[in-house]
Amino acid sequence: MTPDDPQTYIQGVLAGNRRALSKTITLVESSLDAHRQLARAVIHGLVPHTGKAVRLGITGVPGVGKSTFIESLGMLLLEKGHRIAVLAVDPSSVKSGGSILADKTRMKRLATETAAFIRPSPSRGALGGVAGKTRETMMVCEAAGFDVIIVETVGVGQSETAVSSMVDFFLVLLLAGAGDEIQGIKRGIMELADAVAITKSDGDNHEKALTAKTTYEAALHLLNPASDVWLPPVLICSAVEMMGIEDIWQTVLDHRQKLSSSSELEEKRKKQALFWMWSLVEEGIKERFNRHPDVRKLLPEVVRRVKYGEMTPTTAAYELLSCLDYMLERKFTYQSHSSNKKCKG
Repeated sequence: MTPDDPQTYIQGVLAGNRRALSKTITLVESSLDAHRQLARAVIHGLVPHTGKAVRLGITGVPGVGKSTFIESLGMLLLEKGHRIAVLAVDPSSVKSGGSILADKTRMKRLATETAAFIRPSPSRGALGGVAGKTRETMMVCEAAGFDVIIVETVGVGQSETAVSSMVDFFLVLLLAGAGDEIQGIKRGIMELADAVAITKSDGDNHEKALTAKTTYEAALHLLNPASDVWLPPVLICSAVEMMGIEDIWQTVLDHRQKLSSSSELEEKRKKQALFWMWSLVEEGIKERFNRHPDVRKLLPEVVRRVKYGEMTPTTAAYELLSCLDYMLERKFTYQSHSSNKKCKG
C-alpha cells in the first residue's frame, strides 16, 4: 500500500499505531485539496469504529486552570483503566496565524503516559476556540481505541456553541472571587453547561468557592434545563489537591447513564451530526465563493470602495451575494452560453 491509499491510514489507526494516528490527524487538518479527498475516504472507513467513547468538552476563561484540571482528571482516568485523548486547542494569532501549541508542556505527567494522547491544534480563529477539524480528529482518536475524548477549548469569550455541538458533556470551569460570578451567570454559557465546576477551591479559596457555588446554583435554577432528565450541578474542586475530581467524573457518568436510558444521548448525537453537516456546507460555500475567479476579480474593487466610504458594507455584501447567485444561475441554468456573461458588480 502507498501513502495515497486510505487503507494505509485506516489500518494504522485501528492498530493503535501512534505514528499513524498523528499522521492521520495531520492529513485531516490539511487544507490541500488532494489531502482533503484522501481524508474523506479515511474518515469514511473509520466511522464504523467510532461512537463509543465518552466525549467531554471543557471550557473556561484563561487562568482558570484548564490544563491542570485536565491533567489531574486524565491521571485519575488512567488509574481506572481508561485510554485518554486530549484535543487541546490553542488560540491562533490574528496577525500571524501562529499558535503556541504548548499543552504538552503544561501536562507533563499526562504527556508521558502511553495510554494518553495529547494533540494540540491551532484554532485559526474558529468560533468557540475549536479547531476546524476537531470533530474528525475526535473520530480518528475513537477509532484508535481511546474511550475518553477531552476537548479543551480556548475559553476567550467566543461562542461556545461549537463546543457543545460535538461533545456529550460540556463542563464549564470557573474561579471563585475573581469576577467570574458575573460572567458565569450569562445565559449563553450557562444554558450550554451540563455542569459547572469551581476550580482552585483549596486553602483560603475554599470559603469563596462555597459562596460562589450558592450563587451559581441560584442562577441555574432561573434557566430552563436543556434536558428533561438532567439538572446541571455546581461542583467545587482542586486539581492540585485532587479534591472533587472523582466527583466530577462520576457526574459525567451519571449524566451519560441518564441520557442513554432516556434515548436523549442518541438524539443528541443525531442533532450534532446534522449540525456538523450544515457547518461544513457553510464552510464549503464560503471557500468556493472566495476561490471563484469572478469573485477574485470583483472583490478588490469592492473592498477598496468599502474601505474609503464609497460603498456601504450592506451594499457590498449584496453585490457579492448577487455575484454568487449569478454564478449558480450561469452554471446550472445557462451553461451553454455562459462564456458570454460577466458577473454584475
